[in-house]
Amino acid sequence: MRQNDTDETRSVRVLRVGEQVRHILSEILQRGDVHDEVLAKHMVSVTEVRMSPDLRHATVFVKPLLGKEEDAVLKALRTNTAFLQREVAHRVKMKYAAKLKFLADESFDEGSHIDQLLRAPNVARDLSEGEQD
Repeated sequence: MRQNDTDETRSVRVLRVGEQVRHILSEILQRGDVHDEVLAKHMVSVTEVRMSPDLRHATVFVKPLLGKEEDAVLKALRTNTAFLQREVAHRVKMKYAAKLKFLADESFDEGSHIDQLLRAPNVARDLSEGEQD
């Protein structure tokens, strides 16, 4: 990267590359290019890819669509990491191939928990009282 690049330019590039990697991984998993029994049985959603500032590491957040067998899916992805890294490296033109690290996306669970809290009777009552004031 050039010395005169601004922080904003670098962050936009990091976001753009992360999104490109997310699309590539989603396509690979959707088409079934990975020959793995567990991945063949599950639809996996790649929800986010966070790239390191030097673009050498990518943290990939995934969620099985029905939320079933999350641990088995993560294990299968980690087993096939080398294949997925090679595929991403072939499709993204970068100086270095990013090392992929797969993690479960907990944001859906957190959102569901917050929704449950907001629907609790005492919270709903407090919210409705606030609207009347």
